[in-house]
Order: sequence, then structure tokens, then C-alpha cells
Amino acid sequence: MQAKSHALPGLIEFQPRLFGDPRGVFYETYSARLMQELGLPADLHWVQDNQSKSQPGVVRGLHFQRPPHAQAKLVRVAQGRALDVVVDIRRDSPTYGQHAAVELSSDKGNVLFVPAGFAHGFVALEEDTLFLYKCSDYYAPSSEGGLLWNDPALGIAWGVEEPIISPKDAVLPTLAELDSPF
Repeated sequence: MQAKSHALPGLIEFQPRLFGDPRGVFYETYSARLMQELGLPADLHWVQDNQSKSQPGVVRGLHFQRPPHAQAKLVRVAQGRALDVVVDIRRDSPTYGQHAAVELSSDKGNVLFVPAGFAHGFVALEEDTLFLYKCSDYYAPSSEGGLLWNDPALGIAWGVEEPIISPKDAVLPTLAELDSPF
């Protein structure tokens, strides 16, 4: 497994070693030991796994949970492709309000670590994109928060002409309206 750091501090992309033969491909999707050796915080405990299935153009996000239920996430795509997007919402961070976009695909098997203090979302790029994520805290509806996916101040290029957005995601605050809890 290899690790790649991104411009936003704490964001780490892991690329597992793929073992292929005529039968198909095998790889480890998670190894606490290896990921910790490559930069994943050692004090994380994953308590919940989530899965979503989306069609091309579906945008989910940008979501986060406020403390005391803030979540770090370990995200990947088991089928299809997605553009994963994170926004730094840590007030004292030199990269506050900046975003990173990483294409995750089942063919590459790459995994992205998203620390607490980031808003997270993705857009499905293929039919039946299966998106999986581990969370470091349980879902708590009272702690839900988010950012408007198409806030011009964020400048995110989602790469879709007619995105499909939930009514809830369509009315999230902009970065300028956000009172970040981080």
C-alpha cells in the first residue's frame, strides 16, 4: 500500500497493491497497521460503515457532523467511479475554505482518509456507483451540518451538467454563512 498526501493537511489517499490474474483482482481495502504506518492517526476507531448506491450525476454532500459527534471518514468506491470532494472547515487552518477533489474508482481501489473538520461529498460518475465509508463516530441527526454543494466561493468543478441533488442538500448554507464548529 502507498500513501499520497494532498494540499489540505490531514487528507491522505491510500493506493493498495492490486493482485491480478485471469480470475480477477484481489487487494486489501483496509489495514489499520499499514495505514497507520503511512500516516493514518493511530487513535481512530471505526464504529460505523455506510454504503450508498448512486446513478451518474447524483451529488451527495457536502456533509459533516459537529462535535461531540464529529466524524473522520475512510471512503472508497466498490463499484463504478466517483469524484470525491472535501472542504476544509477548520477555522484556524491555513487552508480554510479550500477544497480537494479525488477520483475514486473500483478499478484503482484507492481509499481516501477524510479527517474530522472537513465537509465531504461526492458525485457519481458511472451507473450504479457503490460508495462505501467507515466513520469514526455514529450518525447523530442533531449534529448534522453541511455546505451548499455549488457555493461559488468554493469553486468546485463537479463535472456534471445536470446534477441530481436532494432537497436537503439544495438549501445548505454557503461558506460565508457557515459558523464552523471546528
